Amino acid sequence: MADTVHMTNDLHATMLDMGARARAASAELARRTPDARTKALLAMADALKAAEADILAANATDLEGGKAKGLSPAMMDRLALTPERLDGVADALRDVAKLADPVGAEIARWTVPTGLDIARVRTPLGVIGIIYEARPNVTADAAALCLRSGNAAILRAGSESLQSAIAIANALRAGLKQAGFPEDAVQLVQTTDRDAVGHMLTGLGGTIDVIVPRGGKGLVARVQDDARVPVIGHLEGLCHIYVDADADLQKAIDITVNAKLRRTGICGAAETLLMDRAVAAQMLPAIAAALQDAGCTLRGDADARVLIPQIEAATEEDWRTEYLDAILSVRVVDGLDGALDHIATYGTGHTEAIITENTATAERFLADVDAGIVMHNASTQFADGGQFGMGAEIGIATGRIHARGPVGAEQLTIFKYLVRGTGQTRP
Repeated sequence: MADTVHMTNDLHATMLDMGARARAASAELARRTPDARTKALLAMADALKAAEADILAANATDLEGGKAKGLSPAMMDRLALTPERLDGVADALRDVAKLADPVGAEIARWTVPTGLDIARVRTPLGVIGIIYEARPNVTADAAALCLRSGNAAILRAGSESLQSAIAIANALRAGLKQAGFPEDAVQLVQTTDRDAVGHMLTGLGGTIDVIVPRGGKGLVARVQDDARVPVIGHLEGLCHIYVDADADLQKAIDITVNAKLRRTGICGAAETLLMDRAVAAQMLPAIAAALQDAGCTLRGDADARVLIPQIEAATEEDWRTEYLDAILSVRVVDGLDGALDHIATYGTGHTEAIITENTATAERFLADVDAGIVMHNASTQFADGGQFGMGAEIGIATGRIHARGPVGAEQLTIFKYLVRGTGQTRP
């Protein structure tokens, strides 16, 4: 096995040791300057490219295993690396290096009547445990964002992507070493033993400060149910496109096809199309034809099937399903209120979009929809930290505490108060 971390026979002791080493590394990271962290990120990107052959060979092993396990096409797409995708991973590291370093940034400053000068400044969370499944690029994205924000990372990849993750993590650690940073700032759990996740969820003796799960519903639900430390995560990306009565038909076609089919396996892919009843007869057949011509299977409610009889009948389960495949459920709704009611019932707080030329309707949708990301006349596939100018992301948070939407470097910090006095005592 590669040298990212040595898994002993005593998993509990090994995990505690990883936590202790990560804690020591996090203290070192927080002391380094922003320029030093930038140089380390660039060294990691260069090391990743230098290790391309090893990483692609490891990925080929994972793809063979995935095929043998019968992974779906969407999951195989998530798992696959190519030279071009690896270039994109390295470029994402460089993009993170270009980001303003959040550590020490002053959020607010004021003086109170006692004369105390009070500043609120950003500070690292500390040690972040990231648990993810079949996307090997998450190894690099997560490590980069943690480093940019002064945090150490303990990474646990899924069994499907383990060999790719090991090769990537080894390259990242080589880059850290070259830059004079502690290699233990990035550690990867090198076992498929599920008990490793359980150990991480306990906090490894108080050394893990936050857990970030990135993966399917089962993984995230387990983490949220069992974790003894705070969790930043999303349960599902059940994203909706609402085509309003005042939508432009061509925009509706282009956006819906892109939102569903650009990449079906990502959490920002649209899963349900909501069609305003007022224009359903005029618009839905054309939108449906474009989707079907592009290879999408449609499942509709009774009203949708009147207009496009050849599609499958949708069930209650369809409105609750994140397909991650070329399947889209379709429902005809009574205007904006009907769309808002459906999203409130079935949405998961990830990404919702409206297509309309009516500014007032769009603004009400943006204000009233409860989600981390709400869009107007844009594809839900833009639900991505890189597309938001954040360099990269660990995931899209759908909770209501600390971070929501794309979780980038800034969202991996907390704050503290710096209080400067001139000798004040409190009466």
